Amino acid sequence: MTTHSSRLDGMMFSDPPRTEAKRYPTAMAHFQARTTAGPGRVVVTLTGECDLEGRDELTAMLLTAVDSAPVVVVDLAGVTFIDSSGIHGLVTAHRAAQDAGRRLHVTNAGGTVATVLEITGVAGLLGHPSAVVPGTAAGEDTAHA
Repeated sequence: MTTHSSRLDGMMFSDPPRTEAKRYPTAMAHFQARTTAGPGRVVVTLTGECDLEGRDELTAMLLTAVDSAPVVVVDLAGVTFIDSSGIHGLVTAHRAAQDAGRRLHVTNAGGTVATVLEITGVAGLLGHPSAVVPGTAAGEDTAHA
């Protein structure tokens, strides 16, 4: 390791050692979306991280679901992280649902995901994030009224 020194008014300064950025696999954080159609509704089950990397996939999946059923339930039980890109996808789909006379709700958010939804106001807009909806990952497998 080499250090570079310079003198300023009799004081010695050394450059910090240089390190290389390490890249770690992100397979655990990969975003996935799955849809399940039921009578009068579609459940979109999300897993992983809803961030900039998965923004386009998230938005496209939600808009397709809105076009295919009067009620869309977005199950967030498997979501470990959500940022403004994920929030944007949810709000974009919500607005599309409203414009079409349809509804979009989120459910089963936990931990920091629920906190982000609460802080941003999306929890109030799209339903209480800790609510368990039948037919989703955390709910029983019965028809939703």
